[in-house]
Amino acid sequence: MKKNFKIDVDCAACADKMEVAAQKTAGVKKATVNFMTLKMTVEFEDGADVKSVMQEVRKNCKKAEDDCEVFI
Repeated sequence: MKKNFKIDVDCAACADKMEVAAQKTAGVKKATVNFMTLKMTVEFEDGADVKSVMQEVRKNCKKAEDDCEVFI
């Protein structure tokens, strides 16, 4: 399953940090961050609980770039 999420980030380098952090999160099959559209697309692993995975994605993104936001 794929879902899009609105994000808030200040620069392209920070968006790249968010993408790497999201991809390392358990339950995420693939994640891409588009700085120009301020959107994150996440493809979840089969059977993953989207809500709990996205809470972890948000935490991991904040660790990588504390001045960002993922709206879930």
